Amino acid sequence: MRFALLLLLLAQPVMAEPVRIKDLVEFGGVRGNDLVGYGLVVGLNGTGDGLRNSPFTEEIMANLLERLGANVTGEEFRPKNVAAVFVTATLPPFARAGSKLDVTVSAIGDAKSLQGGTLVMTPLNGADGQIYAVAQGGLIAGGIAAEGQAARVVQGVPTSGNIPSGARVEREVAFDFGGMEDVRLALREPDFTTAERIETVINAAFGRDVAEMLDAGTVSVRVQGNSPARMMAKLEGLRVDPETRARVVVDQRSGTIVMGADVRISPVAVAQGGLTLRVSEAPVVSQPNPFAQGETILVPRTDASIEQEPGTGLAQIDGGTSLSEVVAGLNALGVAPNDMIDILKSISAAGALHAEFVVN
Repeated sequence: MRFALLLLLLAQPVMAEPVRIKDLVEFGGVRGNDLVGYGLVVGLNGTGDGLRNSPFTEEIMANLLERLGANVTGEEFRPKNVAAVFVTATLPPFARAGSKLDVTVSAIGDAKSLQGGTLVMTPLNGADGQIYAVAQGGLIAGGIAAEGQAARVVQGVPTSGNIPSGARVEREVAFDFGGMEDVRLALREPDFTTAERIETVINAAFGRDVAEMLDAGTVSVRVQGNSPARMMAKLEGLRVDPETRARVVVDQRSGTIVMGADVRISPVAVAQGGLTLRVSEAPVVSQPNPFAQGETILVPRTDASIEQEPGTGLAQIDGGTSLSEVVAGLNALGVAPNDMIDILKSISAAGALHAEFVVN
């Protein structure tokens, strides 16, 4: 297997900079809410839905026109500048009525492009079925398409786009943050050591027994004073030295390898090399002499060879080897970047790689 790119990030064994607590945790209850709706994009230049193939577009358009006072019952219309779309957005925490949201618009029919279209007023519903925002505005498509009678070219995704600040919040999510007696901090990367350090730093700043580590991913903080928001503002600025797990991440599609500085290797021997097999065909035409009886035939000629690449030998990697020493050893073997992923997989399979091995 060949890879076009190898990216190797070596974390040097230097003292890491402390990280703010706000960059390590999520505050319990402070979360966004997904919104979704369906509507129509109009004003397309003949690139909309084919209504015979997308009957729901005609139904949506008829319902919209009837709400606007136009009676289209029994009428047949086949416009090509209309497309049915799904509209999605995220309602951020503490969003108030009148706030604006970015929305994403995606075609659900057979429209060829949404370029230049305008989204008609579309209600956005939450998981409870209530309307929390209304979207409308000019669409910025994510690609472009052009076609002629015998060819078509597409760049990007012209059937999807977005409307910056295209929705307005109409309903607020009920959340009494000011009445909370304790706040839970959820670590984005659960780790017992990091959670214990967060607990220690908070107690040192606000007093004893203010914070309590519940598990590897949760730290409970008791609110002091009359303003939880003020306390959280001070708390999220505190700095902690996070602990990270030794990890090797491999992306097979791009050939990217990322390894942390804490990766260690047990004693293991590595041999790297390969065989190259070449088979070539050079058929020869055989024909009779002039004025002789016979027929012309094709005689096969095959040339097969096997080549052994120059020996890279067998390398011994001692126990407790650091990342930089492993890389230096692989380079000493003359390992090409294309083969390093396979070597790491084999070392991990042998149980000699003391790190979490993640393959994307």
